[in-house]
Amino acid sequence: MISTIFLMMSGWQIAVIVLLVLLLFGGKKIPELMRGLGSGIKEFKDASKDDETKETKEEINTK
Repeated sequence: MISTIFLMMSGWQIAVIVLLVLLLFGGKKIPELMRGLGSGIKEFKDASKDDETKETKEEINTK
């Protein structure tokens, strides 16, 4: 759904959004925000992998 929203946006709309983000957070805060976002996504992926391995181990043990 989000990807279709970005596909519908034109270049100037994306530029306005980027400009607003720069004005709101400043140039120095954006790398910190992206690092935090990246580490959050990595932790989420790791946690979901752990859940998958626990589920498969439980399935093997019940057989």
